[in-house]
Amino acid sequence: MAAEPSAHALIAAHRPTLDQALEAIRTRAYWSPHPEHPKAYGENGSLDAAAGKAAFDALLGTRLDLGQPGTDDWTGAEESPYGIALGVTYPHADPDVLLPAMRAGQPAWRDAGPELRAMVCLEILKRISDRTHEFAHAVMHTSGQAFMMAFQAGGPHAQDRGLEAVAYAYAEQVRTPAAAEWTKPQGKRDPLALTKTFTPVPRGVALVIGCNTFPTWNGFPGLFASLATGNAVLVKPHPRAVLPLALTVRIAREALADAGFDPNLVALAAERPGEGIAKTLATRPEIRIVDYTGSTAFGDWLEANARQAQVYTEKAGVNTVVIESTDDYRGMLGNLAFSLSLYSGQMCTTPQNLLIPRDGIRTDAGPRTFDEVVADLARAVDGLLGDDARANGLLGALVNPEVKARLEAAAGLGEVALASREIVNPDFPGAVVRTPLIVKLDGTKPDDEAAWTSECFGPVSFAVAVDSAAHAVELLRRTVRERGAMTVGAYTTDQDVERSVEEVCLEESAQLSLNLTGGVYVNQTAAFSDFHGSGGNPAANAALTDTAFVANRFRTVEVRRPA
Repeated sequence: MAAEPSAHALIAAHRPTLDQALEAIRTRAYWSPHPEHPKAYGENGSLDAAAGKAAFDALLGTRLDLGQPGTDDWTGAEESPYGIALGVTYPHADPDVLLPAMRAGQPAWRDAGPELRAMVCLEILKRISDRTHEFAHAVMHTSGQAFMMAFQAGGPHAQDRGLEAVAYAYAEQVRTPAAAEWTKPQGKRDPLALTKTFTPVPRGVALVIGCNTFPTWNGFPGLFASLATGNAVLVKPHPRAVLPLALTVRIAREALADAGFDPNLVALAAERPGEGIAKTLATRPEIRIVDYTGSTAFGDWLEANARQAQVYTEKAGVNTVVIESTDDYRGMLGNLAFSLSLYSGQMCTTPQNLLIPRDGIRTDAGPRTFDEVVADLARAVDGLLGDDARANGLLGALVNPEVKARLEAAAGLGEVALASREIVNPDFPGAVVRTPLIVKLDGTKPDDEAAWTSECFGPVSFAVAVDSAAHAVELLRRTVRERGAMTVGAYTTDQDVERSVEEVCLEESAQLSLNLTGGVYVNQTAAFSDFHGSGGNPAANAALTDTAFVANRFRTVEVRRPA
């Protein structure tokens, strides 16, 4: 086998990490091999802050040649949300040439087996981790995330999700033994005896359709789940966020080649402005797996039309928080203020609807009316973002003009409890930075319902007055069932209310966070422990990461021989 000379070295280097990841997904305890702090980098071959920034700067205005077959043009038109033209161009592929070349490498990759494939995937992740500072700038200037968030979410947290997918993929592939001796007694006659082998085989070429807001965090799970299960992977980035995934593809191709495998097992499909190649690629017969993060409309289209493929989607939902009572009013307000502000609400897990009884809530600071709760939350957001430097560090920039237009339109949907204000970023004057908007709506008015039952992606939240806790639970159930939710939150000191909310989330398959008042937020999840999405409501048909996310990316083929 071509990869044998380096197989032992790869196993020696990465098997302990894989074993720790397997233990982590078993126990669901906290674990991460990827440091979150920027100062942890700069040794053992990893780039420190200055070297990472220099590496990113060196990419600007260049052609990123990946050496992949079928390149018929060069394309690229990324504009940073911070007002910088990246100027990087990427290979535009002819799929009639590229896809056959990708399939050619699959037999050797299949024959390498689950363990060696996992080790190569971990080697790719190690090389990405060493360049976390470079990736942070690439993610920042394609997504609009503030640097620290881009560093953590686009770096170690994304790498954790990739490793998690490899661990799940490995565990599923080795669940069935590679070989078995089968003997069936036949009474006085000689027993029947067979030797059986069981080989995990890939489905084909997998297509990863990247998103604008979290190109690596949302892209790595599908990429590594498919690669670890033996499939070649074609990466189609969002046209506004190509660079982070193009770097990923380049590193993966280098690591595959160094391990003795065909680098064309991973390739990039960048598109010309307005070309829209995702539909064409997703329905080609060679594409047998599709991973997608983005709008509900296109996710629904993929599920309906990419019939030849296993389609994994994370679409959109309406995330809801029920506020019935709390024994830590100040902590609740601070937690919610941070959740609404982080990355300008441009997360699929950010709360949108806050369901609050119109007669008010019980708190450790005394009763608070609906209007008082909303006013206090508005003051908490203002206090959090009162310093412009701190605000820029939390908000980042609006990722595209559509978010800005949506924010401006939302102010006309009801009474504004907290107006959005513009903040200047002194380092990037071209950045569009806006604080969150909170609008009051009524949960019993049909005109208001159209607003709060639709996703309003961005820094927009609706404080919805409801008749009672039971009414809030009823609206929660209907929202999750009809619109979906990536996250649900609730604040209550009433055990009956808590049980009612939990029962809705169990029945409607929504991930629930209760009474968060400290440093954990409803819109954050930890790899190896938390499931991102459930796959059981309209917001997503898959969860990151569970066994269902990996098990159908391969099939097991049996060969029987007489013993």
